[in-house]
Amino acid sequence: MVHLKTNLAGLTFEPPLILASGIMGQTAGSLEKMIEMGMGGVVTKSVGSDSREGHPNPSIVDVETGILNAMGLPNPGIDEFCKELGKFIPNKPIIGSVYASNTDHFVGLSKKMEDHGVSAVELNLSCPHAEGYGASVGSDVGLVRDIVENVVKNVDVPVFPKLPPMSDMVTISQVVEDAGAHGIVAINTVKSMAINYETGRPVLGNLYGGYSGPGIKPIGLRCVFDVYKSVDIPVIGCGGVTTGRDALEYFMAGSSALQLGSSIYYRGLDAAEKISSEMIELLDQEGYGSLDEIIGLAHQ
Repeated sequence: MVHLKTNLAGLTFEPPLILASGIMGQTAGSLEKMIEMGMGGVVTKSVGSDSREGHPNPSIVDVETGILNAMGLPNPGIDEFCKELGKFIPNKPIIGSVYASNTDHFVGLSKKMEDHGVSAVELNLSCPHAEGYGASVGSDVGLVRDIVENVVKNVDVPVFPKLPPMSDMVTISQVVEDAGAHGIVAINTVKSMAINYETGRPVLGNLYGGYSGPGIKPIGLRCVFDVYKSVDIPVIGCGGVTTGRDALEYFMAGSSALQLGSSIYYRGLDAAEKISSEMIELLDQEGYGSLDEIIGLAHQ
């Protein structure tokens, strides 16, 4: 039977399925629960320097083949969140997600995450619905380079920038690789909106939100494919993975590991266990002895 396991920047993920930031990631209890339910690692909720309430409701809406959310990065702030981290004793890698609008804040947040025991830091350069943060920062190539370079210099844990879906994934990926990143997460949700026909008004309180779920899988696959062929550091795929077949397609595009988010909504808290079982069954059927055999297969 195929053993699902991968190593990224010295961290072992078994299976190579990781809880994505933004779901079940704000408390020690929820993070521990997701590991118990089959995740090979977890990413925390994105945390900033100060507490943030987020956007007004409605902030989530179910749409065709996916979900729109405009949460607006609600979080208790780094100091309060680190108290929560102190309650968590993980037996698998925990990645601390941070967001900020400038380099100094990214560095400070990353150092605090490291001081409180995270295995790696994820830089949120891609949230599509928080003005002044996320994708607003990630679209500035010069700023991205400065942020990644300085975070890498100031922490001793691996640094994984999470990039937005862009038409030119090659340039931004090469920039973060040159800046010293240990891997790239691709992608975050896609900026979108929903309109209610009866009222003639946008549904979300923030007007715009991030689209996730099965509908963005083709976008995520294209981005991972482009990143894989342009850099030598590992790619962590994310976007629309709900089945074992989805996962294997991402590995064939070049992912070394995957993040799961909306699959928990569609398949339950044990989504990682279900997807792992399906991956193993499919790989066995095709006669593969290891997951490594299919990583980047679509490029041959």
